[in-house]
Amino acid sequence: MKEVFKNYSGIILLLLGITMGSIIGIAAPGLVNYIKPLGDIFLNLLFVSVVPLVFFAVSNSISSLEQQSKFGKIILVMCFTFLLFILIAAIFTICAVYLFPVSAMSGGSETITEATTYDTWGNRIVSFFTVGEFTELFSRKNMLALLIFSFLTGFAARKSGEKGHSFRVFIASGYEVMKELLLLIMKLAPIGLGAYFAYQVATLGPQLFGFYAKPLGLYYIAGIVYFLAFFSVYAFIANGQKGIKSFWANAIYPTLTALSTCSSFATMPANLQAASKIGIPGQVANLVIPIGTTLHKNGSSMSSIIKIYVAFSIIGRDFFEPSNLLLALGITVFVSIVAGGIPNGGYIGEMLMISVYKLPQEAIPAVMIIGTLVDPLATVLNAVGQLVASMFVNRFVKV
Repeated sequence: MKEVFKNYSGIILLLLGITMGSIIGIAAPGLVNYIKPLGDIFLNLLFVSVVPLVFFAVSNSISSLEQQSKFGKIILVMCFTFLLFILIAAIFTICAVYLFPVSAMSGGSETITEATTYDTWGNRIVSFFTVGEFTELFSRKNMLALLIFSFLTGFAARKSGEKGHSFRVFIASGYEVMKELLLLIMKLAPIGLGAYFAYQVATLGPQLFGFYAKPLGLYYIAGIVYFLAFFSVYAFIANGQKGIKSFWANAIYPTLTALSTCSSFATMPANLQAASKIGIPGQVANLVIPIGTTLHKNGSSMSSIIKIYVAFSIIGRDFFEPSNLLLALGITVFVSIVAGGIPNGGYIGEMLMISVYKLPQEAIPAVMIIGTLVDPLATVLNAVGQLVASMFVNRFVKV
């Protein structure tokens, strides 16, 4: 019990902060202007730390890849499986929010305004991928350009061979330092987000609770349906009825591990053990499960769609425009792959979403809160998804 409390202490403290903020927002709205700066300080610290973390994390992951190709076929099928599962989860969630919409928050447009007007599509595409000055690169407003630059830097460091050894050591060390810095800053999340929640409650009123309850309820219902139905379908494709039986007989332990630890990485040993019992060859399981723990996240894919939809609902924009849906799928795939190995990577995804869609800063706390509250189920979908993915890959690869 103590171990469970320890693993969930972050969520519990955050819930306490949100609860206290809600009480202050309702009972003492006059105090909101005094505590809102605490939320602003937290967000500013998060912004300035997450940008260098993204650079170091992505560059380090690319530069440290081993020069091996003997598992080329497994890697090809694995990448296809990861992409397929992530897109299916995202499209399923889009259908869910379309069938069970969350009505826009009345009065939200008065508090949260859309300050940016769109340029031509050509200029928007250029600004998505590149910036004109190096100093502009390290800005949360240009997160996508930073990610691409980080990938290119990582590849360059990898190709430089022995001459680039010192630089590879530098970016590896930089990643560890920035990771610890972000973990320290996130300890302020209960206070910072609690202060912002107090501001939202005082400004927007009790309707705020109904606004959060609906997307949260929708995520948990859709997530459970996806977990039971789609994972069963994947297991059936992998090995028919026997695949379904063997998957669910061995998925219980990884599921309970994910729930109790709230960590995909902590679930990896349970997944490897379950894969062995199912009969998945070690050449497949030992490659798919560790890599998938970082790059393949069904739960994060679903939560990404929910967050984007919520942000659009707040400002009264139409999420279901074809261009917005295509961007949502692209962001979801990109975030699920890139941000997976970064602590609190979901927050990075939220800022990428804000940057790409040119949404106002005030939308960030709302999607951060939702992302935190859906984390237990998202972790289960992320972690156990590696087990069924390894079964799926094994179906199409002869080892």
